Amino acid sequence: MRAACCRHGPGLELPREGGMVPKVTPSPTGLLLLTSFLLHMEEGHANPTRLVCDNRLIQKYIGEAKDMEKRAGQCQALPTLSCPTVLPLVDFSLQQWKSKSNETKRREILCDLALLVGAVAEAQGQVTQECGARQLSQLYQHANSFLLLLQTFSWEAGPWEPGCSTHSVEQTHVTSIFLTYRQLVQGKLRFFFHDLAKDLCKQGQEGGRDPQCRAR
Repeated sequence: MRAACCRHGPGLELPREGGMVPKVTPSPTGLLLLTSFLLHMEEGHANPTRLVCDNRLIQKYIGEAKDMEKRAGQCQALPTLSCPTVLPLVDFSLQQWKSKSNETKRREILCDLALLVGAVAEAQGQVTQECGARQLSQLYQHANSFLLLLQTFSWEAGPWEPGCSTHSVEQTHVTSIFLTYRQLVQGKLRFFFHDLAKDLCKQGQEGGRDPQCRAR
């Protein structure tokens, strides 16, 4: 599948089949979101314990992803993208997911987020309609913040070297970008935090409950 063909936002390299990862620079609003994540870290360490043990946080971000998808769908006259965006295919087998290490899961989600952030930036260069542009800006901030956050989690020594082989699809509908983000947060990210909680949280704590029992 060919890589995306259009211009992209400043400070970003689009993910391509060779494994490129975005050079992410958070906006002021994005920094506020990232700070809300990092407040749940141990000072001086990228320890995800507080984040994953407070199940209200991931539920909050799932709710926000649903709201953004809904608002984007309500925008009038959203254009069809003249140059398709390349989106990750985020469906996954739960059985296969359970067999992976937490580090493998983290890297897989990072690759999905890298491709998604690039797709949002690509769409931002093509959507001038106010409603759509506003929702894309908010989506970029959220996806970018997750990308920055997960880069601080690591169970292996040394920096993350991107070597993505993410399955992807080209889309010309802006709403598909919001759908993909919502599916990623509600799927892989939610189960990833649940898997971390089983190891990091005290028995019986809210974050350790099976996410399949949570309200969808």
